[in-house]
Amino acid sequence: MREEIRKISQEEMLLQQSFAQKVKDHPNRPQTYYIVTYGCQMNAHDSEKLAGMLRQMGLTPAADRREADFVLHNTCCIRDNAERKALGNVTWLKEVKKDRPGMLIGVCGCMIQQPVMAEKLLKQYPFIDIAFGTGNLYRLPEYLYEALTQKERIIRVDANASTLFEGLPVCRENSLKSYITVMYGCNNFCSYCIVPYVRGRERSRAADDIVREAESLVAAGAKEIMLLGQNVNSYGTDSENGVSFAQLLRRVSKTGIERIRFMTSHPKDLSDALIDEMAVNPVIAPHLHLPVQAGSNRILQMMNRRYTREHYLEKVRKLRSAIPHLGLTTDLIVAFPGETEEEFLETVSLVEEVRYDSAYTFIYSPRKGTRAAEMPGRIDPEVASERIERLIAVQERITGEILSGMNGQTVHVLVEGTSRRRATQLTGKSERNINVNFNGSECDIGKIIPVRITGAGSNTLRGEKEEE
Repeated sequence: MREEIRKISQEEMLLQQSFAQKVKDHPNRPQTYYIVTYGCQMNAHDSEKLAGMLRQMGLTPAADRREADFVLHNTCCIRDNAERKALGNVTWLKEVKKDRPGMLIGVCGCMIQQPVMAEKLLKQYPFIDIAFGTGNLYRLPEYLYEALTQKERIIRVDANASTLFEGLPVCRENSLKSYITVMYGCNNFCSYCIVPYVRGRERSRAADDIVREAESLVAAGAKEIMLLGQNVNSYGTDSENGVSFAQLLRRVSKTGIERIRFMTSHPKDLSDALIDEMAVNPVIAPHLHLPVQAGSNRILQMMNRRYTREHYLEKVRKLRSAIPHLGLTTDLIVAFPGETEEEFLETVSLVEEVRYDSAYTFIYSPRKGTRAAEMPGRIDPEVASERIERLIAVQERITGEILSGMNGQTVHVLVEGTSRRRATQLTGKSERNINVNFNGSECDIGKIIPVRITGAGSNTLRGEKEEE
């Protein structure tokens, strides 16, 4: 049965604004906040919205969570270690709260949206004051007002996470590089992934709203925009607006923005039209994150990825034929239930064949409620650790070879600031999303400038600014 997608009405958004004003006027409201963010870029952008709402309520950011009146953990549950880390840090605040009983502790995001998690929080974490799921994010002003006036714990999780809302205030972390969420949710149901259950079904924002947001960011000084979605390649397929993701990219590129990135792309939905748009549109960065997850067809089928190794490699061939200087990155999972040594080596051989700029590698983590969690053949932890170490070694060698091969090339770097390791140098990312450190002047910060590569580290490039 298809899950209903509900667009939040203007009246509901105005109601939340009224709650925001009530919190602002409350004599005992928290004065400062601190947001701890876990997980992906979508979560990072959600935290910018949460910060925007808290600023609207009169709160200001604290330098340290131990000093904040309201600490909010925006959680991730994609892997077990992310969940354990979040709960561990929340538990750590229990001791801080003993010395500061007026402190409010909140938990939100994907972890809370999981079945039975709300009940777990009620029983095992009584010091948590506010908890809400992904579909309730826009109601933070209401929940904070309830916590202040009712003096009781606020646990709110809407079973339907498929909400779509516009108009939330946003406090952006970076004025040069900004996020725009173009769609929410996922319909793919990969057997290992909890995302469709906690983020809901796919729903696309209206193209006009996205373009207006991009125009406002350009007017505010943004140089780069990253378009976000669990599967951006599916943009528009859930609506009747007739705008594909390739067409959306073209429209956003005409706003005056200097560089566009996007993630994440599902290989099965990577269209020829998108490849063609990337090839001809100079505003779109020549970098694509294209998660493959595994190199074995049997494992891919068990993962419900709905493509084969051969199909994926054909997509790579088309991409590199159209965009020879493209930088590819990926996600890889080892030790999926039942994975044999031979199947693991198929993943290694795919990495050797594709030659990614870099890869995010993970040991399979069972998520309750997913099909893979019930599959037999769990891999011994020592075997899993040994496999991922071998895979990382292969990718690190390839990354080193790619970076060394860029010596003498000219790349274009969006200069973000001074290097953390060397204050006399500037740093930024190239069009292929590789960190570059180089000698330059502070007047270059905020610009996209040409840099000639003179050397490479393990995962960064060194260069010299080219005179224009």
